[in-house]
Amino acid sequence: MTIKSGDSELRIVDILVGEVWICGGQSNMAWTMRGSTNADIEISAANFPEIRFLKLPNVASPREQDDFPLGKPTDWIGKWQKAVAPEVQNCSAVAYYFARRLHRQLKVPVGIIENSWGGTMAQHWCNKNTLKQIPEMAEDIKKFDEKYQAWIDGGKEEGAQKRLAKDLADWEKKSAEAKAKGEKEPRKPNANQYKNPGDGRQPAGMFNGSLLPIANTTIKGILFYQGENNSFGTSWKPFYRTFPAVISDWRKAFKDPEIPFGIVQIAGWSNRRSMQYDMNHHCNVVREIQMDTWLNTTNTGLIATYDTNSNGSIHPGHKLPVGERSARWALSEVYKIKRFGSNDPLEWKGPLFREAKFESGKAFVTFEEGTDRGLRLDQDVDVGFVLAGKDKIFHHAKARITQSKKDKRPQVEIWCDEVKEPVAVRYAFSNLPIGGLMNAREIPAYPFRSDNWPMTPHQSTGSYIRRVK
Repeated sequence: MTIKSGDSELRIVDILVGEVWICGGQSNMAWTMRGSTNADIEISAANFPEIRFLKLPNVASPREQDDFPLGKPTDWIGKWQKAVAPEVQNCSAVAYYFARRLHRQLKVPVGIIENSWGGTMAQHWCNKNTLKQIPEMAEDIKKFDEKYQAWIDGGKEEGAQKRLAKDLADWEKKSAEAKAKGEKEPRKPNANQYKNPGDGRQPAGMFNGSLLPIANTTIKGILFYQGENNSFGTSWKPFYRTFPAVISDWRKAFKDPEIPFGIVQIAGWSNRRSMQYDMNHHCNVVREIQMDTWLNTTNTGLIATYDTNSNGSIHPGHKLPVGERSARWALSEVYKIKRFGSNDPLEWKGPLFREAKFESGKAFVTFEEGTDRGLRLDQDVDVGFVLAGKDKIFHHAKARITQSKKDKRPQVEIWCDEVKEPVAVRYAFSNLPIGGLMNAREIPAYPFRSDNWPMTPHQSTGSYIRRVK
């Protein structure tokens, strides 16, 4: 393409027209091919020049922005790259596998705009006006505003550097005195504490600085992988409002109330085996809110990932299944692709809990029609199921696939010797879930619980109460 103005001429080459998706969230979306499972063969084998990816710079701002600061000309961040070796090593692994499947199926160029920032929470990706309407966010907004104003009143960057220099000089003096006396030396001032708070993680900061500058871009849809940092401490408390707000605020920013929005449900993490059965952990709260957001928000999808973690890390290396499952959702719901050799929709959901009935000391669980085809337990291993009686104490249970007498559809029959009269059943409902329940496409069942009992997450004040079902 050539653009002329008077005697000036600008020529742009290597232009593609295709499908553009935004892949956003936090570190599991930012996780590159370089750090993912099978990187040694996937990177060298990548040869998809019609898949392009653009990693946006991490920019936060207390005020709405319409552009990004320019980076170095040699920096790959902020510059379109091709999904070929070795460039692809810098691409988000989830985004790459997602785009690769779309490209293979649709046979058109695919562009990925990766807009993720490790350690961010849902409230960082919302409009500040939205956050002001959420009571649980009032204190966080107040603290940031006061900290940012203090930095401005203190002389901004120049004032901060002067304070740091003075504090370092004082520290050196006190450190020398303590050392001479054989006493413990004081902690050295951390230079990060003197930086502009407006450049870091903050309420609405990433929405202002990282999303709004691209809001005029024409995109097909959004894939969002975030929630881990809302599972720490008490950060789960506003999540039931802030996570749905991410979807509505992004849709408003792009001026499209129905833009497809894929939700990647967070994986499990912990190297402590006991956490596999910890049902009061914040991760359960986050996953359940992600589930409820999906069920109550049009044109969205939910991708289960709890089975992708084999090493207990908060950053599972197995990104291929995440990208492939996400692509299944997009191909089925957004592009209306049918199953090969059939006019039926492409399957993308795992078994989705419908109801639980309790009879003769057992629980009988059925799933939404269309998600239970070929329902089975992987290698007949019945782990992940727990039952509780009226005492609300859960015990590990046995399970098998049977057939409903009513409609002849598959169901899971669950029982436990310790619970003679069960009233509640849960599956894969823990910090680090384990379970092998899946359908014919080997898509894992979504974690579920039949009860709505309040939970008190660790390190928290107050209980989590499910607000929608």
